[in-house]
Amino acid sequence: MPQITLLDPDSVESSELVQETFEFWFADVDHIRAPFPSYIHNELKQISTKRFYEWASKIKDSAKEEMNDEMIGEKLEEIIFDVATQLVKTEDEKITILYPFLPRLGDQIKDQNGKIGHIGSRQIAKDGDKSFLKVKLENEDLTVWETSFELPL
Repeated sequence: MPQITLLDPDSVESSELVQETFEFWFADVDHIRAPFPSYIHNELKQISTKRFYEWASKIKDSAKEEMNDEMIGEKLEEIIFDVATQLVKTEDEKITILYPFLPRLGDQIKDQNGKIGHIGSRQIAKDGDKSFLKVKLENEDLTVWETSFELPL
């Protein structure tokens, strides 16, 4: 079956690709937590699907022949994540979408003494060319401390 059918909104393969991608990112599966708040799911699906097919309709036939499932899936995810950052209401939700695998509000982290703290706030900070996720934590003794994680490019 030629790859071109994956880019046709009326094809079964394309519909399955889109549906499976949303099902994956809207559910907490194994070690991956859903980065999208439920209040944006419907609108995110509608807008992203429309943009994906608009993008696909502009691809020249010669380029379609060189595309594979992985490239198409990556483009769909890129569109979904881009649209989601525009739909969320808070900066923290935006951080979760941009960095879905990093610690989130309420997560637990151990300090250097082994005490568990809960993330109460987080923000993106820059230091030269590097970006960091700065988190503020509080433990059961109400001790507050900060730590940071270097962000991937």
